[in-house]
Amino acid sequence: MLLNTLLLAMRAIWRNKMRSFLTILGIVIGVAAVITMVTLGNGATRSVQDQISSMGSNLLMLRPGQRMGPAEGAPNFKQDDADAIRSQIGGLEAVAPTVSKSVTAVRTSRNWSTSVTGTTGDWFRAGNWKLAGGRVFSEAEERGGQSVCVIGGTVRRELFGAASPVGESIRVKQFSCEVVGVLEPKGQSAMGRDQDDVIVMPLRTVQRRLTGSQDVSVLMVSVKEGVSTDRATVQIKALMRERRKVGDGESDDFSVMDTKEIAQTLTGTTRILTALLGAVAAVSLLVGGIGIMNIMLVSVTERTREIGIRLAIGALEEEVLLQFLIEAVVLASLGGVVGIALAAGASAVLAKVLEVPFLFNPFINAISFLFSAGIGAAFGYFPARRAASLDPIEALRHE
Repeated sequence: MLLNTLLLAMRAIWRNKMRSFLTILGIVIGVAAVITMVTLGNGATRSVQDQISSMGSNLLMLRPGQRMGPAEGAPNFKQDDADAIRSQIGGLEAVAPTVSKSVTAVRTSRNWSTSVTGTTGDWFRAGNWKLAGGRVFSEAEERGGQSVCVIGGTVRRELFGAASPVGESIRVKQFSCEVVGVLEPKGQSAMGRDQDDVIVMPLRTVQRRLTGSQDVSVLMVSVKEGVSTDRATVQIKALMRERRKVGDGESDDFSVMDTKEIAQTLTGTTRILTALLGAVAAVSLLVGGIGIMNIMLVSVTERTREIGIRLAIGALEEEVLLQFLIEAVVLASLGGVVGIALAAGASAVLAKVLEVPFLFNPFINAISFLFSAGIGAAFGYFPARRAASLDPIEALRHE
């Protein structure tokens, strides 16, 4: 009986191809929209996580002043602060004092506005930086404040093009700097900053030749794997309050930022946005379901005489109900399949355009398909029930 009912339903769908196509269009758009939004949202979440992790694993960043407020009145850090953290706090991988300065770098006829970061060798470990070529500066070069530098991929492209920069010199302000290494590209950070647009020099070189002071603007602290960043944060705060002579009851004149907190906040935000976009897209699925119910009601009205004949020759009400219900479910399921295929193509293209990873999620696709079939069953039941409850005599009189 079920096979015969299925064949009758498929025959009815095939007889009205254009109507069937227009009926499933709402389901196609709804399924495609939901899957595309969720796929792109998941890709954006992964992109944020990758960008945060590229800043450095288990990384703490100390800055003068309050986190969201100005640093006015708050004294900068010194090299001694970094040394104190390194010697008095356990479980640390690296402690890198840094200071930055905007400059224009020049090589022959080319010039590029970028920023110089003065730091120590720990900076490369704290930030998970790897070299594409050359080497980092040595401890002797750090202590002596030598004019050597490691450049990022953007600076290399703008000043050297395809040529190798290692061993060459660039001019920064009033002095020349020998390029000893090139950083592997990282791309944009989660905040939209180009991480490869940087020139890294020994801290003393930058302090003597560019800033003219011994101040340090940021302390980067990398915590070893397995060591709690929360515990390290508490210990560092206590040490800094003591060194900066912050009294009891007074607010810290510095802030400690944990990259894990940033990752959790941004990831949570993207997930909420993904859920909202998915919910909005799901509304079109409901609209598609209403379209199926509308078309099925029209179909019942048009086929009233056919239904009357079937009932008159002995067809059961359950058979008639099942036929129309199967028609609705098949239409919705076809829409689901087409929507999934459309979403896969659209997601792949948009992920490339938006530069986020394309993450195919079989679970979301399966849920969308089942939901579309459920929509067909839910919105097709009323028209099917109406068809099954027709009086055969009244149906046969219908013109």
